[in-house]
Amino acid sequence: MADGKSKSIDINFSVPLVHRLRVTKDVAGADFAQLLDVLQPGGSGPAKVLVVAEMPVAQSSDRVEQIHQNLLADASVNLVSLPLLVDGGEAVKNSTEVVKQVLGAINHFDLDRRSYIIAIGGGAMLDAVGYAAAVAHRGVRLVRLPTTTLAQGDSGVGVKNAINYFGKKNWVGTFAVPWAVINDAGLLTTLSDRDFQSGFSESVKVSLLKDRGEFDWLCEHADAIRQRDMQIAARAIHRSCMLHLLHITEGGDPFEMLEARPLDFGHWSAHKLEPLTNYGIRHGEAVAIGVAIDCLYSSMKHGLPKSDAIKVCECLTRMGMRLWHDELNPVDRLMQGLEEFRQHLGGRLTITMLSGVGEAINVHEIDTLAMKDAIKQLQGVAADLQSKLVDV
Repeated sequence: MADGKSKSIDINFSVPLVHRLRVTKDVAGADFAQLLDVLQPGGSGPAKVLVVAEMPVAQSSDRVEQIHQNLLADASVNLVSLPLLVDGGEAVKNSTEVVKQVLGAINHFDLDRRSYIIAIGGGAMLDAVGYAAAVAHRGVRLVRLPTTTLAQGDSGVGVKNAINYFGKKNWVGTFAVPWAVINDAGLLTTLSDRDFQSGFSESVKVSLLKDRGEFDWLCEHADAIRQRDMQIAARAIHRSCMLHLLHITEGGDPFEMLEARPLDFGHWSAHKLEPLTNYGIRHGEAVAIGVAIDCLYSSMKHGLPKSDAIKVCECLTRMGMRLWHDELNPVDRLMQGLEEFRQHLGGRLTITMLSGVGEAINVHEIDTLAMKDAIKQLQGVAADLQSKLVDV
């Protein structure tokens, strides 16, 4: 230092960011203008755009082709190629293949920080494509078009991108705010019943954290959601999306720098269960099981009424989700997920539990005997509820 004295300088600063959400019924047709609206022309001409689409989505619907043709016909867009088709499902996160494909396309077509990748697919595919977009040039603009109920209600508006590594969920990844997210009802029509239903576990999760009234509403309409009543489902998706979005933008910790990670309620066991099943279980199904486990544990240790814990299990079952998987045993293997969860977050173990519906608390120790008992209880509760559903 010029004066020979050491100094410490700490300057707090913030980065202005905008989270753009559009809700449409037919982005490939009547609502296409909503997509155009978020594509700002570059400084030297039309907006440079690469479309990346999940192959099963493109093959089961003509909407990807319609979006491509509409972009091709608009003078404000420079569409660099045919849609880049990639695999979907959790398998795309278990290797670097999709990330390499997208990075290769970004390089080949000379995309830059003011270019756009329009990603059309489910949550896992959006995670992998988003990771590639976030690391190329330290950030290419990403427009997400989620095609699953899970992604539209939760991860689509999230600020996280990742792939799995070392057999661990989301071990390699980034925080990056998407340029825009378009939740389009028309993109949900090709989902199987299993994928449609399992997405609503995240709706139940966030309602348990944030809104007793919303939880009660979901329980009241659980059968309609299972039966794919789109008016009911669309309302549930949008409310879930907004609760997640408001937590990210107003909760004060969008990049998870603090100890707590409340939106991952129920996820410590879900993230462990997925690799234990070789990702045969859907993320939403694993979350349903994880939420049920932590609700039963919360009723034993933290004051959540047992009736509410059972109501959670009933709601998830009536939505179409099974709350037991044989890979939950042996329990000691599942319990390793607690330490992996701690490492992923950093610092001391911090798990969100419930003292009541809408009343989240953070705990730093888990009573392992009680947790094992909660898992054992769930096996019986799940079997009982499933038999009742079959009998209806």
